[in-house]
Amino acid sequence: MSDTPAFLDSGRPPVPDLVVPRAVLPFFLPRRPVRGRLVRLGTLADALLTRHNNHPAVTRLVGQALALVAGLSTALKFRGSFSLQAKGDGPISMLLADCSDAGELRGHALVRSTRLDALLARDPQPSTAALLGGGFLAFTVDPGGEQNRHQGIVAIEGDSLAAMASHYFDTSEQLRCQVQLACEHSAAGWRAAALVLEKVAGAGGIDPALNEAAQEESWHTATTLAATATERELLDDGLPADRLLYRLFHTEGVAADRARALSFGCRCSRARLASILEGFPSDDLDHMTVNNDIVMTCEFCNYDFRFPRQNVHGQSAPPRPAE
Repeated sequence: MSDTPAFLDSGRPPVPDLVVPRAVLPFFLPRRPVRGRLVRLGTLADALLTRHNNHPAVTRLVGQALALVAGLSTALKFRGSFSLQAKGDGPISMLLADCSDAGELRGHALVRSTRLDALLARDPQPSTAALLGGGFLAFTVDPGGEQNRHQGIVAIEGDSLAAMASHYFDTSEQLRCQVQLACEHSAAGWRAAALVLEKVAGAGGIDPALNEAAQEESWHTATTLAATATERELLDDGLPADRLLYRLFHTEGVAADRARALSFGCRCSRARLASILEGFPSDDLDHMTVNNDIVMTCEFCNYDFRFPRQNVHGQSAPPRPAE
């Protein structure tokens, strides 16, 4: 336990100090209505996913969610965090992943163990739809502070997380988007990746000779080419991202933009949690205390913060009105 007073201790808990410099490679097809991002988390996937001892089916879905938010967030200009939240009535009650504007990535899932065991007994390789059940999918941009959040919510539709994301963009954003996600365990550990294509609206950067029909044909060609990317290629550490993009789109003249870094991004600290505890009434703090300590667990990095009860004062109870 740190000797620094909790309200001053803003340091990170002992989690991996890991940055993947070229984790997201944006690209575009010159003079075509297509842009995209290729996301490959590399060793960052294993560092994030092994914080929790989940069943591989759950870990795989969390990895896909991490790759997806990394790909979507890096297409936006925003401050704060961009998050995915899926809430359902299935074995996974909540799926969360978020990425900050600085590329700090984190995620986790809440699991109903009994329901998951029953599902796995019936189907050892359940779909995402079976894991989540009925519910909603939300994407949120949270600038932090007192600024308003921007959120879009749709019902969960589709068998895979990629299909659910595509449904969201079709119905909520009216944006043509194709999403491919991959996450698997290899000899080197867990790896996760995403390939996201977006149809550019408007005429900017598009060949003026391309009428609407030609633009639609270009989009169809790009999505067909992207679909040839195999899961093995997406997750292969030995295959450079630019080489994979060239293999997929060289007939269309693909061009890469500046790569973006991603990092292990849990933003918890003793100072932040201490400020939360100080907002509770003293009686509530007493009920939280076990063996003279209050324990708060960060669900993202799965780390327990211990606060001696005597060091947490909380809010005084208001005086009772006179009878």
